[in-house]
Amino acid sequence: MIRIDHVYKSYGDSIVLDDISMDVVEGDFISLVGPSGAGKSTLIRMLIAEEKPTKGKIYVRGYDITKLYKGDVPYYRRGIGVVFQDFKLLQQRTVFENVAFALEVCNRSNRVIRERVPKILEMVGLAKRAKYLSSTLSAGEMQRVAIARALVNQPQLLIADEPTGNLDPVNAWDIMQLLLKINEVGTTVFLATHDKDIVNSVKKRVVTLESGKVVRDQKKKGKYII
Repeated sequence: MIRIDHVYKSYGDSIVLDDISMDVVEGDFISLVGPSGAGKSTLIRMLIAEEKPTKGKIYVRGYDITKLYKGDVPYYRRGIGVVFQDFKLLQQRTVFENVAFALEVCNRSNRVIRERVPKILEMVGLAKRAKYLSSTLSAGEMQRVAIARALVNQPQLLIADEPTGNLDPVNAWDIMQLLLKINEVGTTVFLATHDKDIVNSVKKRVVTLESGKVVRDQKKKGKYII
């Protein structure tokens, strides 16, 4: 699913990622952890083709995304789901419209939109909020809309960058349970977080970054100390 092959990233004399290599197999759930400044967000930006490595290769679903032309990036991103900390919703559109928008930009038919959106809203527990403006929702509900939008195109890979960063512990727990549910039905999840309690609750594979290097790759279930 993902192969990161000896990736370096530097800005001038500052090295942000230093010889990063890892493989993520289909169906995996991986938590990328580490302190602020460890390089987590930089690696996420590379996975969504927002930045390119200074050196090294990144393959996603067999494609070398470091060779993508700028015009190809939107098409690449349609094949993955991305969830951010700050939701990035269209505030004056309804929950249904926010999720449908992800299908509209991919030129999906009205029939597909009518079929898929209610199903995905049911999955994330927002079927009864479909007609609500996103601006009227709680933070937890907004993140559920963001996850629904990321999933509605049925991606094989979901990338989540600090998805619980703006949430209270109860809503954070609910979002993590939703991500686990998504993973159980076959979607590969690549999660970046600094929250050790979240990681311990998931009990999945954990890769730890420190100063731009992978210092631990724990693949067995158990308790992880960040």
